[in-house]
Amino acid sequence: MGSLFRSEEMSLCQLFLQSEAAYACVSELGELGLVQFRDLNPDVNAFQRKFVNEVRRCDEMERKLRYLEKEIKKDGIPMLDTGESPEAPQPREMIDLEATFEKLENELREVNQNAEALKRNYLELTELKHILRKTQVFFDEMADSHREEEQVNLLGEEGIRAGGAGAQGQNLKLG
Repeated sequence: MGSLFRSEEMSLCQLFLQSEAAYACVSELGELGLVQFRDLNPDVNAFQRKFVNEVRRCDEMERKLRYLEKEIKKDGIPMLDTGESPEAPQPREMIDLEATFEKLENELREVNQNAEALKRNYLELTELKHILRKTQVFFDEMADSHREEEQVNLLGEEGIRAGGAGAQGQNLKLG
């Protein structure tokens, strides 16, 4: 192992690999972590490269993993960090991983949408509950006020009737 302040000796090598073995060889070299690749075709457009679709698929899977990780951290769920990188999957396993990540991302997005909808519904229902309570208080007060008016009107009419009959009776006696 080299010093922190000095570079280790390196050798520039050129590898010629068959297309069928390229993935496995590059994967193993990547696992060792001792290789740095140089682009021998810097003037070639990124879209004209041979494995551009595979790189895009890997980028897309990485984006999905970052999204899943962000959502896990947002919810405060502890994640196990083993400190080691997993081995590079075989091309057939990549298809399965891609499908799994796609499924997880879609499920998580659906769960988040449902949670948002439930939250909105809860807030709307809470608002309606408060409105109903306020209107119930209003109607109760109006009903009490109406009852009091009726009682006053009834008592007033009875008083007039009682007072009027007594006065007529007195007038008759006197007259």
